Amino acid sequence: MSNRFAAGYKAIAECDVCAFRYKLHQLRKLIIKTKVTDIKACPTCWVPDQPQLLLGMYPVDDPQALRNPRPDLSRNRNSRGSRDIQWGWAPVGGGRSFDDSLTPNNLVATTSVGTVTVTTS
Repeated sequence: MSNRFAAGYKAIAECDVCAFRYKLHQLRKLIIKTKVTDIKACPTCWVPDQPQLLLGMYPVDDPQALRNPRPDLSRNRNSRGSRDIQWGWAPVGGGRSFDDSLTPNNLVATTSVGTVTVTTS
């Protein structure tokens, strides 16, 4: 069985986007949101399907919570473990002397003061 259409190697066509003339085999169909359209575009006007147009077409599942979580049991007497809480702003913790036993302030600031000399020439 033969093909019903001519090969068209020398056929001339216009780009549907810019209206310049090209050979028919140089034009490509545009694909918009995974749908092949009947719009033929030249190599300079043709763009691939934009992935950002596909947002919402495919379900995205990004769970954050764990089902049946277990506590961190790596805490022993010598280390604080990963469950240590540090409150370092007043008045929540470490700001007053009466809440030191509840929320001790383990943040220790180390500072030094230097001198700046300016020389003019």
